[in-house]
Amino acid sequence: MTFAKANNLNQLLDQPANPCVVVIFGAAGDLTKRKLIPALYNLARSNLLPEEFAIVGVTRAPMSSEDFRIQMSRDIEKFSTNDVDPQLWQWFEKRLYYLAGDFQDTDTYSRLKELLMQVDQERDTQGNYLYYLATAPQFFCDIIWQLGSVGLAQEDGYWRRVIIEKPFGQDLESARALNKNISTILKESQIYRIDHYLGKETVQNILVFRFGNGLFEPIWNHHYIDHVQITAAETVGVEGRGGYYEGAGAIRDMVQNHLFQLLALVAMEPPVSFEADAVRDEKSKVLKAIQPLTPQDVLTHTVRGQYGEGIVKGQHIPNYRSEPRVAPDSGTETFTALKLTIDNWRWADVPFYLRTGKSLAQRVTEITIQFKRVPTLLFNKTSIDQLVPNFLVIRIQPNEGISLQFGAKVPGPTVRMGAVDMDFAYTDYFNSAPSTGYETLLYDCMIGDATLFQRADNVELGWKVVSPILDVWKALPPRNFPNYAAGTWGPKEADELLQHDGRQWRTSADLSAPVKD
Repeated sequence: MTFAKANNLNQLLDQPANPCVVVIFGAAGDLTKRKLIPALYNLARSNLLPEEFAIVGVTRAPMSSEDFRIQMSRDIEKFSTNDVDPQLWQWFEKRLYYLAGDFQDTDTYSRLKELLMQVDQERDTQGNYLYYLATAPQFFCDIIWQLGSVGLAQEDGYWRRVIIEKPFGQDLESARALNKNISTILKESQIYRIDHYLGKETVQNILVFRFGNGLFEPIWNHHYIDHVQITAAETVGVEGRGGYYEGAGAIRDMVQNHLFQLLALVAMEPPVSFEADAVRDEKSKVLKAIQPLTPQDVLTHTVRGQYGEGIVKGQHIPNYRSEPRVAPDSGTETFTALKLTIDNWRWADVPFYLRTGKSLAQRVTEITIQFKRVPTLLFNKTSIDQLVPNFLVIRIQPNEGISLQFGAKVPGPTVRMGAVDMDFAYTDYFNSAPSTGYETLLYDCMIGDATLFQRADNVELGWKVVSPILDVWKALPPRNFPNYAAGTWGPKEADELLQHDGRQWRTSADLSAPVKD
């Protein structure tokens, strides 16, 4: 649901978005054909696009608007998450336009301005423009500056908004510089830094689950919670993106953005409302409260790994260093695990364990809340030698849902305890249509709801947390890469990170049944 409108929970959020043109820079790329066009089509299926709507694709490839329509018609058949309705696609297709041009050439933007004026007249889009920067990061500033130079970023009776894809900077210094540069052209209210993880239904449901249920909010603190685990595991490798990944690595690619956003939603205090800045204020407080890591902490509280050859889903996977555009002696991490603590009253002494990696045993993103054990004195004279721990698991992908594990007596004359699962799956209860994960985010931008987008300070605070890690890792290159086989759950040091605290990760067997101590 759209949180900025959630103060009245009975309000139906099925109104079409505002009239607008969506301008996609990088329209010939994978993101456009695999995610953005299918997401916009799904919004049309749900009657959430206005009649006064159009899409303009911009990239260097020479192509006419008719060629672009033909190409998108082919792609939608391949990448749509739902059956393509011919009549609806005909409505959608005739709203597609195309402009060939170099992102760094001022002439491109002069011609874009002329095309948008034409589209406004044909589609009555009222001068509202949403610019989506589906490009390499080095073009972000150029595009925004050029939009400003031809008057396409200024708001005067209409809105102009810009969605910026990750990565937003490579470190704290570059993120600050990027924020400073684009803020000379755009107001913060015009900037939508996207994190596609926040478009997933289960992620959005975290706030409703936490703050809308009296059962959980009273126990969501250090008195009752032992620790929190956040896992984002992928079975795929770098998939031909070695050039990008060599400059990123797991911590830049996943931790600073996706995992920190999940951590903030789990750990934040109740906002005063579901308005965008109220929610983002509380997320900011969480990131500020993360205990800074000293160089010594980095050595003991972080783990990095790189996959070697192995077997994933029955397929042989070569080691990372043999991937195209990857250095033969690469020190880039494809796996990382962290132990973080939040220095506030709610989370005093509760560790947050984060891990993410490529070419792992199973694709899964989930948040695990383990509750503290109850005193065992009552069970001293029974056959129960260990109590089953209580877990709350929020599954984000691929099987979105929530499960709760608790202990129950096994039927019989003796006192024995077994683990019982209460499980909720979105598909079972709501029959939700398959989606790309971008639908909510695109719709929210069209209606001006920035709740699920990162604010400038949130981005910089995330980089501030990981900067000490990056600094130490740069100063001390890894000596044991590759240190885990593809198809496993990462290096043994990641297991030892929790074992040192008397805990353990949920692993592949747990994805269908919670872990037993």
